[in-house]
Amino acid sequence: MQFETQNISISKLNLTIVGYVAFTFLGYFTIGLTLAVLPEYLHGSLAFSTMIAGIVISLQYAATFLFRGFGGKIVDKKGPKPAVMMSMVGFVLSGMLLLVVAFLKDYRMLSLALLVVMRLVTGFSEGLVGASPINWAIFKVGSQHTAKAISYNGIGNYGALAAGAPLGVIISNTFGIQYIAIFIILIGIGGFFYAKSKINIIGKSKEAPQSFLRVLKKVTPYGLCLAAGGIGFGAISTFITIYYINQHWTGAVLCLSLFSIMFVLGRLVFSNAINQYGGMKTAIACLALEVVGLSIIAMAINPTFTLVGAGIAGLGFSLVFPALGVEAVRLIPASSQGAALGNYGLFIDLSLGITGPLLGAVSTGLGMEYLFPFSLSIVAMGLLLAFAIQYKRQKQEIQALS
Repeated sequence: MQFETQNISISKLNLTIVGYVAFTFLGYFTIGLTLAVLPEYLHGSLAFSTMIAGIVISLQYAATFLFRGFGGKIVDKKGPKPAVMMSMVGFVLSGMLLLVVAFLKDYRMLSLALLVVMRLVTGFSEGLVGASPINWAIFKVGSQHTAKAISYNGIGNYGALAAGAPLGVIISNTFGIQYIAIFIILIGIGGFFYAKSKINIIGKSKEAPQSFLRVLKKVTPYGLCLAAGGIGFGAISTFITIYYINQHWTGAVLCLSLFSIMFVLGRLVFSNAINQYGGMKTAIACLALEVVGLSIIAMAINPTFTLVGAGIAGLGFSLVFPALGVEAVRLIPASSQGAALGNYGLFIDLSLGITGPLLGAVSTGLGMEYLFPFSLSIVAMGLLLAFAIQYKRQKQEIQALS
């Protein structure tokens, strides 16, 4: 059931891919709605420390890490549709839990326990929806469009997170956190019935699937670069509201909005960079730009400079995921494509999972002013690793020719 891409227009191809990665957008948009709200809710309304807030936020990514492989197996054996539908049910449940929390804010410990369960359920849902829509799109349009599918999925993924975060802050400040919960429930229900209306597609590769550990070993170098770059994304999207409050500034929502706008623009304007320059060169350029953006934030003396830094960081991180993803997936046979994308996605879960407690510990122990200097140092390590991977590959190519 392969898509005959040679006989169709580019616009139809793009619309077909969008029709599947829309599930990614729906899933991650619900996650984004609470991304910047829950840390402040835990720290402000419930009066827990930034460390506790960071741990609760990160529980979601720990659960996602555990269920990525499960989601990949479902895709490889039964197709992506069952995984997507289960994820949407999970998002509905997470919204219901948050709705209960909204009415129990006077009971601190009970609210904390329910938020822990909510984050675990959300992590389950993210694990199933993380790579399933990409595989669904690739099964439909063909593996020759893997780069485009990953790139579009990344717009749905990070674009939804970055767009959902400021919207969640606005809804929470204007109406209350309970309306975020209702919004999440409605999105989950809509996504479930949209997935139900689509035809399931199962990969037809006759190659023997590779083991989980073998696939993981191959994608790990690229995944570590992604994880390092994700620290910068997590620092801005999760802690910028608390950072602004600490600095006695206003406009955190504008900062999040500019970050998300530049991220999406980077994906759209430079969408051909990966095919033109290669995944590793694109990733190196993007990680370098992210380091520049985080450096500006770290040295900013007013919110205007912070806005500039956030915009540059958003532009820099925009192509990191697809650029490294293309390089990682091409090492894996088609029979294990679901597992490959799932394993690669583990590293962004790892990154976002440790961002909360790690940066929470840094800000609590050393001071909030160390948050972004520390973050940019991690991203810089990812940049150095990307250079090392590129150097090793060039050396291997030279040896193969000699």
